[in-house]
Order: sequence, then structure tokens, then C-alpha cells
Amino acid sequence: MFISKLSQLGWMARELTRGQFASVTRKAHLQGPYSRHFQPLVSYSFSDCKKHCTFSTTAADNTQEEKNEQKEKISVTFVDKDGEEKHIKVPIGMSMLEAAHENDIELEGACEGSLACSTCHVIVMDMEYYNKLEDPTDEENDMLDLAFGLTETSRLGCQVIAKPELDGIRLALPAATRNFAVDGYVAKPH
Repeated sequence: MFISKLSQLGWMARELTRGQFASVTRKAHLQGPYSRHFQPLVSYSFSDCKKHCTFSTTAADNTQEEKNEQKEKISVTFVDKDGEEKHIKVPIGMSMLEAAHENDIELEGACEGSLACSTCHVIVMDMEYYNKLEDPTDEENDMLDLAFGLTETSRLGCQVIAKPELDGIRLALPAATRNFAVDGYVAKPH
């Protein structure tokens, strides 16, 4: 009940800050099933509210920034083993592995991006874009050593994260992957 009243007061304060009402009677806005519990007959004008009310726009600003970030996407082209190209838009902050899965691109990712396999191996087709990527970690390099068709510009798709400077990047998918668990590999003790 108390929270409901606070939300109603918050609505009134927003309306006052918008300047839509010169004076608002709280009683008029607090009618409803609980109105008998909260019936002060106090009127506030916009100038009164500016003196006595505090407003925060932080939550609204953060929400707006999140919406802008979600709308911001980069163009990425995946080139499959047959040379067919698929152009997609990838939101900033998303990995190329996630983007491939969302767009039905055959990039396996058997370990689901946990750096435990090399099945999301991609080849950055332009050295200019490769140089814009962060350096691979030791864990990524260890997995890349197991990748089929390794090149100088090979990376794991789970570690290539969309950012504005990568707009237009082209990624080639290798002709095959090595997934020992699926391919029937059985480790032999030394």
C-alpha cells in the first residue's frame, strides 16, 4: 500500500516537472481503494515542488544509454567454406560465436564459449581488422593450436567481441573443425 502511494506521488512529481499542471491536489490523485488511509488536503504548485522535491534522472538516463547501445550494431560478413557470404548486423558487445548462432551460421562452439575447444575458429580476412582486436590470451592461443587450418589471422569466434571499430569485418569459416569429443577421439595414457 505504501509503495503504491509513493508511486502515485512519483507520477505526480513527474507531471509537475513536465509543467503540465500548475497545481495538483494530492487528494485528487490518491483516490482508490486505499484513499481513506492517505487523505491530506495539500496542494503543491510546480515552484513548491522544485523547492521541496528531489528528482533523480539517473535511472532514466541509464535506460536510455542501454537502449542506444542495444540499437548500435556493426556489419559483419561471414564467408563459409564454399565462399558464400552472409552479411549480418551484430550488436556491440556480442561475440561472433553468439552472432553466428543467432543467424544460423554454421560455427560450432562446442564448449559454448568457455575456451575449452577450437570449434569456433574463424579467420579474420583483413589484417587491418585483425590488428584492431585485443591480443589473444594464453588460453585462446592454446586452443588455437588445436584448430584445423590455423592461419596468422586465426581467432576464436567466442573471443572476438563486436565493437564499433570492427564495423565491416569479414570472417572466414575454416573447411573443418576438430572436436575430439564428437569425432570419437579417445585419449591414450602415456
